[in-house]
Amino acid sequence: MTLTVFLAVLAAAVMHAGWNVLVKLKLDRFLSLFLIQTLMGVMGLAMVAVFPLAAFASLPYALASGVLHLGYNLFLARSYRTGDLSQVYPIARGGAPLLTLCVTWFAAHEQVSPLGALGVLVLTSGIWLVSLAGKKQVRLDGMTLFFALGTSVFIAAYTVVDGLGGRASGSPSSYAGLVFVFDALFLLAYGVISRGPGIIASVAPFWRMGVAGAALSVGAYWIAIWAMSRAPISAVAALRETSILFVMLLSMRVLKEKVTGWRLGGAGLIAAGAILLRLS
Repeated sequence: MTLTVFLAVLAAAVMHAGWNVLVKLKLDRFLSLFLIQTLMGVMGLAMVAVFPLAAFASLPYALASGVLHLGYNLFLARSYRTGDLSQVYPIARGGAPLLTLCVTWFAAHEQVSPLGALGVLVLTSGIWLVSLAGKKQVRLDGMTLFFALGTSVFIAAYTVVDGLGGRASGSPSSYAGLVFVFDALFLLAYGVISRGPGIIASVAPFWRMGVAGAALSVGAYWIAIWAMSRAPISAVAALRETSILFVMLLSMRVLKEKVTGWRLGGAGLIAAGAILLRLS
């Protein structure tokens, strides 16, 4: 992985972490996702208009990504309805890099160096240690666990699809815009059908925070799609999850949260995994 790609993906991770810590919407989880995804669609239209058009061969990937992101949003919202963030997040995000590695290795036949594979494993171990170590009780009911694991599967699936789609597009930036548009259209349709047209009026007062969240989300995933066109998909997918490390650092600074020795050890593993990915 080149230094440029490495630093870009780390910047994307910081954007993701900043959204999680600094942007607070006073809405339920689904409405927050609905507002952000809708505004991301508007930004995606601007990207499609500005950048060279993506190759037609990438259109099926973008459509598939829209369907997978809809599944991801619905599963994530459902898992947060009955599970705490500290329980659901590590399962959803921590399992995805390993699933991505397996899919790209065996199904997409993408070559990953032994050092790169080791980096993914070390970084993923750090994610789980930061998220779960030292917790006296981490229990989920069966349905919450099902939706949390399902979320992880959707993350891995859309990551692989968008990595391949970005490569096939010839214009990763325009492809990313298409993905944001389709994501927004599918979730908009689902939201209006499931909750009625009034859903738009219910989220409108929060548009300022929605724009901030959408901008950070667009920047973070735009970079990821671009990076996956230049580096192994599994390596980028794992490096993106350093966002957990940045969330911990921001929590220390902004929220004054206490950080245990276990979490510091996990942070060390995340950093070591990131270094291995840079060297791979």
